[in-house]
Amino acid sequence: MSLVDYASARQKTAATPRRSFSVQPGLWLAWLVMIAALLAAVAPGVFTDYSATDGVAGAQRLAPQLGHWLGTDQLGRDLYARIIYGASHSLSAALIAVAMGLIVGTALGVLAGSIGGRTESWLMRAVDVLLSIPSLLLSLSVLILMGFGTLHAALAVGVASIASFSRLARGEVVRIRHSEYVEAAFGSGGRFSTVLWRHILPNALTPVIAYAALQFGQAILALSTLSFLGYGTPPPAPEWGLLIAEGRNYLATAWWLTTFPGVVVIAVVLSANRISQQLSGVRR
Repeated sequence: MSLVDYASARQKTAATPRRSFSVQPGLWLAWLVMIAALLAAVAPGVFTDYSATDGVAGAQRLAPQLGHWLGTDQLGRDLYARIIYGASHSLSAALIAVAMGLIVGTALGVLAGSIGGRTESWLMRAVDVLLSIPSLLLSLSVLILMGFGTLHAALAVGVASIASFSRLARGEVVRIRHSEYVEAAFGSGGRFSTVLWRHILPNALTPVIAYAALQFGQAILALSTLSFLGYGTPPPAPEWGLLIAEGRNYLATAWWLTTFPGVVVIAVVLSANRISQQLSGVRR
């Protein structure tokens, strides 16, 4: 979802009555999936006793069965265990990417929106240049310059998200800065730094935080794409995109090697998008 689509969705959410949280089973399911993924990333040993990297001789490419719920891969490694342990790689990298975009992008957006003038013009022109470059192409360019690896892939995705955070934060700061209560705060003798900290930032950051939840899902998808292309996490690490890439050569004989990791990626990304919509509506 692009920044324009996100802004449009926020307007529709604000314009329509919000249903109670208790009567939205899809939202409950999204939270359940996200909590399960986070728990798997923090404590994978709770979910499985198998190793994510050690294979079993004679157990190559076993179909889903009792004892191996999601089957095994070409080296006899339990696919369920690899997906569980892969959560730590995928989610931690996505968290780093979102944190980088949130901190750097929001700082630039707040700086541009609060100072205005020539500084705002130069910063926003630089943001427009970044927005004109496809995010995957920008991530690949940054990743090639820094070198491959999980951390570098996360930083590359974070760089690609800075522009969207900057644009959103700048727009919110400009909108709130010209509101009546902010003008009244300035008129009553409030200093710029005080008004910015007490009135502008708390109201401007709430939609940015909701957008960060959306970007968390997009970061997982981007990191999986980079790993699938061979530019992200190197083997034998069980990163989700790498699992899909490793199983594509066995689609005809071992369909589960790509199907189950792909379903997990889709489920987590859709859950993050649904949670973002809920946060955007609640914080509105």
